[in-house]
Amino acid sequence: MIRTAVVGLFLLLYILLVAPFFILHCLVTRRVERLYRAGVGGAVFALRLGGIRVRVEGAENIPEGPCVFAANHASNADPPAIVGAIPKRVALLAKKEVFKVPILSRALRLADFVCVDRANKEAARASVEEALERLARGLSFLIFAEGTRSPDGRLRPFKKGAFILAVRAGVPVVPVTIANSHLVMGKASFAIRPGEVLVKFHAPIDARRFTMESAEELIAQTQAAVASALPEDQQPVASAAAESGEGE
Repeated sequence: MIRTAVVGLFLLLYILLVAPFFILHCLVTRRVERLYRAGVGGAVFALRLGGIRVRVEGAENIPEGPCVFAANHASNADPPAIVGAIPKRVALLAKKEVFKVPILSRALRLADFVCVDRANKEAARASVEEALERLARGLSFLIFAEGTRSPDGRLRPFKKGAFILAVRAGVPVVPVTIANSHLVMGKASFAIRPGEVLVKFHAPIDARRFTMESAEELIAQTQAAVASALPEDQQPVASAAAESGEGE
């Protein structure tokens, strides 16, 4: 618990003392890069402070242009682990609760993160339109395709939202496997345990080959790629593997 408390205190102080300076810099200069790098740097340092090591594979598969990174999700350690491994700026579709945190919410909006209200279909559609506009400007997105964290680390069926976004924008989907993050910080616990997390980027899939009607095939190919690098205890159970992704 001491390790967890130290990481929590660091993040609190970082948000209160460091973030306002970079937010002000961004507002004055209209340039978000330093704010983004400061945010990623702080989050990555928090992982190291917690004894979490990140091993990256397949970084050569990341395309230069805009894309949608579609990843599995089992831990709060996932976003900093993946974003810290991507050499270019990306945004996230983040749940609305994150945007209620003072200071942090301002930084997220300046960094072009998009707020998603999953309980409101109209708001969710508006979020997709916002993301499309940012993709058109050349910004890539990281989306956790299961829609929420897996309770036990096992891969759950992917939702359609990320893939509809990629098809409409005509950008590639990069499947991303994140393995063992549930062991360092599970969904049911705030405790942080030291360990190694694997982030593996698979070969991009050209979403232009698919239509809205054939998006299920894009989902299936992406989920198969993600599952291919997961350990046995994170493989989808038979019943879940048979389900198709539904919703946005």
